[in-house]
Amino acid sequence: MPATELAARIGAKEISPVEVTDAVLDRMDRLNPVLHAFCEPTQDAARAKAAEVADRIARDEPVGPLAGVPIAIKDLITTKGVRTAMGSPIYRDFVPGEDDVVVERVKAADAVVLGKTTVPEFGYSGAGHNPVSPAARNPWNIAMTPGGSSSGSGAAVAAGIGPLALGTDGGGSVRIPAAHCGIYGFKPSMGRVPMYPGARDERYPGASSWESLGHIGPLTRTVADAALVMSVAAGPDPRDRLSLPAGDVDWRSAPEGGIRGLRVAFSPDWGYLDVDPAVREITARAAEVFERDLGCVLEEAHPGWEDPFHAFWAVVVADTDLAGLRALLDKYGGQMSPHLVDLLSRNWTAEELTSARMTRKAVNNRMWRLMADYDLLITPTLAVPPFPLYTQGPEIVDEHMVPSTAWLGFSFPINLTGQPAASVPAGFTTEGLPVGLQIVGRHLADADVLRASAAFEAAAPWAQFWPAMS
Repeated sequence: MPATELAARIGAKEISPVEVTDAVLDRMDRLNPVLHAFCEPTQDAARAKAAEVADRIARDEPVGPLAGVPIAIKDLITTKGVRTAMGSPIYRDFVPGEDDVVVERVKAADAVVLGKTTVPEFGYSGAGHNPVSPAARNPWNIAMTPGGSSSGSGAAVAAGIGPLALGTDGGGSVRIPAAHCGIYGFKPSMGRVPMYPGARDERYPGASSWESLGHIGPLTRTVADAALVMSVAAGPDPRDRLSLPAGDVDWRSAPEGGIRGLRVAFSPDWGYLDVDPAVREITARAAEVFERDLGCVLEEAHPGWEDPFHAFWAVVVADTDLAGLRALLDKYGGQMSPHLVDLLSRNWTAEELTSARMTRKAVNNRMWRLMADYDLLITPTLAVPPFPLYTQGPEIVDEHMVPSTAWLGFSFPINLTGQPAASVPAGFTTEGLPVGLQIVGRHLADADVLRASAAFEAAAPWAQFWPAMS
């Protein structure tokens, strides 16, 4: 049952939040030993919250818009009194003394927090494994990655362990698992959802990374559910100097209305990426829906930049507490993810870091010039379907040798620009693996992305498809 319906029926006393929570926790008990979506379940706290909400509803007391609705929290998002390991041996036993802003808000809205979901170490990977907890698995094929870094959040929602999960997105980390798990993922504009202490608190090396790239967004089964979460999560907070003012988006009604007449650019490969043939075919068919069924003007177009991936990682490093993490390498380096140790150990030059900022400016300028002619930009979310666990990515795509990170080529540029973007389920490969379509809006045009997502959802529904898990 979608969160919107759950919230309405709980508020109307048609179903009990205790009943809902028990059902979801029963499903967690059965599926999590296989999926490893949750690295830190909080069943007792969830049951206590559900009972509290039920009691308040019985007494006709006011409750929040998420009253009794289960939600999962990515383990890069700080939770007061609940272990937040962030997939790293450095924080294996870390129990924060405060909630992140977004956790404060969903709790104040009376959501039932189910626990923390599995992540790669500090989010520095698009795949889903880390050194301190079992790797999250893809519900459509448990030999495959669910994508990262919101790995467990994507797996949980796809498997029906609750209708809602929070993720973070510094290079695609909401959209990647949404695409690989066949669900909806929404990355709002930079600053819509405040972040603190995550990415903003200098006391925690590793946790304080991704400041200029990171977003927080929902993973859900429906667009309306994502809008419901945004109605609670969005809005300014003085602890995040990058947070945006509230007031220009009516989140609950944003998905409503059609998109007839909008100009839509379709870039199947940015003009340079190698794309799996199945992904290319599935996303091309999905793009046709915008013209054939939704009344848009569809044209193939590319922003015109050269692959900025080298600059992206330099921007990540510039956002990272290199001194703080390097000081911990002697103690923890042997236990940490090798690719992260390599990134931290590299002798980065000032010119590399500043040149990356110039590349970022060039990407932004190419993008706004493209979007001056188009209301929306659509692309594949990822260049490949889900691939086996314990790898960083395929090294052969469409019969070409590529870096193992090339499959991320569609997602990370939208973190360089900070635009709103979503991944919608576009279809399945012949092997039954999900493929996502990315919808990108103009700067701050979050409502357009939600409206386009909902229009596509109505034309090409996906929520009826479930992985074969019981």
